[in-house]
Amino acid sequence: MKTLVSAWTGAKRRLESAGVESPVIDARLLVEAAAGATRADIIADPHRPLTVEQSAELERFLERRAGREPVSQILGVKGFWKIMLRVTPQVLTPRPETETILDVVLAEFPPGRRFRVLDLGVGSGAIVLAILAERPAALGLGVDVSEEALAVARENAANLGLAGRVALLRGDWTAGLGDDSFDLVVSNPPYVRSGEIADLAPEVRDHEPRLALDGGPDGLDAYRRLAAEIPRVLVPGGRFAVEIGSDQGADVAALFAKAGAEAVRVVRDLADRDRVVTGMKKPLDKSSRER
Repeated sequence: MKTLVSAWTGAKRRLESAGVESPVIDARLLVEAAAGATRADIIADPHRPLTVEQSAELERFLERRAGREPVSQILGVKGFWKIMLRVTPQVLTPRPETETILDVVLAEFPPGRRFRVLDLGVGSGAIVLAILAERPAALGLGVDVSEEALAVARENAANLGLAGRVALLRGDWTAGLGDDSFDLVVSNPPYVRSGEIADLAPEVRDHEPRLALDGGPDGLDAYRRLAAEIPRVLVPGGRFAVEIGSDQGADVAALFAKAGAEAVRVVRDLADRDRVVTGMKKPLDKSSRER
């Protein structure tokens, strides 16, 4: 009979043999989910037996993970920042490096400030919902071309009690949105070069929507649109922050600077890789404000 610790050990070995990148963590998460246990249970009561049904559930989970299906899709949930999100194959799995956007924007928008945030390519809703959870005076709009992704974002907003503070709209980037409408724009657009998608890990290449990955031949197609469109929907002095690939900092920063953005800079993530380009729309000068 399997126990919590023997199930974890066996699961880890199986995932190692399958070439999974993080077998120890993934094995623990799958054992916990299958056995209805917590990490503390595994430590405090390692010899607790699994029922026949729990062992069968774990076997199903391991078969899927050994086939390189992401844990987030197997379990249907993924943690991001301080919130828990539902995920499906129709949305990009939220990643820790994307939290760099939160580090940037929360420093610019202190608690208590009222502001409007737009998330372009909202996907699961990870970025905008994490911001709204941290800033209770803020309101948000998420735009995505995928109705399936919007359905996931709506479910996440409802689960987090944020549905009354965020609208979710099907659209093509900023098309149809009013000028000078938002204090903050965030985005994690597709930025993988088309020719490099085949070389991605199977978890990404085979299980995540290509629409959320493919950034065109040089990976910059979305940024050409965003650099041109984001300033239009920002209020004067409004901020933006977009995620980038680790080798795209200089190119994306140049696109936004050429489009007239000010204070453009590249922010590195915790792994010391370029991860976010941020900047602002030119503020009104004093004479303009006084007229």
